[in-house]
Amino acid sequence: MIDHPVLVSVSPALRRQFFPAGLPAFRLVDDHTGLVAALPGTEILVTSWGQPRLTAELLDLAPELRLVAHTGATVKFFVTDELFDRGIRVTQAGQAMAPAVGEVALAFTLALLHQLPRFDHAMHAGTDWAEASVAPARHEIAGCPIGVVGASRTGRAYVAMARALGAVVSVADPLLTEADAAALGVRRTDLDTLLRESRVVVLHAPVLPETRHLIGARELALMPDRAGLVNTARSWLVDEKALLAELATGRIDAAIDVYDAEPLPADHPLRGLRNVLLTPHQAAGTLAGWRRQGDIVLAEIDRYRSGRPLEHEVTRADLDHMG
Repeated sequence: MIDHPVLVSVSPALRRQFFPAGLPAFRLVDDHTGLVAALPGTEILVTSWGQPRLTAELLDLAPELRLVAHTGATVKFFVTDELFDRGIRVTQAGQAMAPAVGEVALAFTLALLHQLPRFDHAMHAGTDWAEASVAPARHEIAGCPIGVVGASRTGRAYVAMARALGAVVSVADPLLTEADAAALGVRRTDLDTLLRESRVVVLHAPVLPETRHLIGARELALMPDRAGLVNTARSWLVDEKALLAELATGRIDAAIDVYDAEPLPADHPLRGLRNVLLTPHQAAGTLAGWRRQGDIVLAEIDRYRSGRPLEHEVTRADLDHMG
C-alpha cells in the first residue's frame, strides 16, 4: 500500500496512453517545468522515456529523494554521479521488456528464414505472381545455426525461444562463461566465427563504447550469402551505411526495429529494399510488457518502503557494463 505521494515523470504521450485519469497517491508530471515544481518533498521518483538528467541543480530541489524507479531499461541517459553521491538508489524494469523483444526477434528470424520480406514487398508492389514467387532458398528453424550477439536479458529470452523450436544456437559475449553457456544450452564462440557460421545473426548486445559499430563492413562481409541480420537492440551496434551498402547488393537480408534516425525518414533507402523487414521501434510495445513494467516498479517501491532488498537495483558500478 502506498501511503505517500509518489512523483511520476512521464512524457505527454505516455500520460495520455497510460494515465488518462491519473492515479490516486501519484502526482503526474510530463514536462521539465512540472518536474521542477513537484520535486520538493518527493521521496520516490518514477521515471520514463524523456526524463531529464538528474543534475545537482534538480537534485537540490529534492532533498528528500531516496529512490528513482525507472519504468524502462537503460537509466544511463538521466542518472548522474551526483545521484549516487547523495545515496539515492536506482532501480529499473528492463526485465519486463525481454519476453516481448525476444518474441519479435524470433518472429524476425522466422520471417528471414522463410523469405517473407521479399514476398511481402513483391505482393504489395503488384508484382506478377510468378515473379513474386521467386526467392532464394528457404529454411526452417529446426536444426538451423543461429548466432546471438550478447547474452543480455533479451538475448537469453530469445535463446530459450529459439532453442525450443530446435535452433542450434551460438553466442558471442565476452562476459559469458562456459558454465553459463552450458546452462543456456548454447555454444560459446567469438564474433567472427559466429558471423561466418550462422544463417541468422541476432543482436542483443548493450550500448557500450566498445560495441559502437560492432557490426561494420568487415563483419558483414564475413556473413554467408543469403544470411540474415536481426536487430531489435540499438542501431548503435551496426554501421548503418555499411549495412545499407551490403543489403543493396541483395547478398544478405535484414529485419530491423531500430535506426540511426528515428523517425526513419520517408525517403530512407532502407524502405525501398525487398530483402529488408522494417518496424518502427516497437518491439517492446505489448500490453503484457507494459503491465510487467508497472508491476516491477510497484513491487520495487513496496520492497523499498518495507526495507527489503531491491531485485532490480542499478549501482554506479553496473553502469560500466549495462546498456
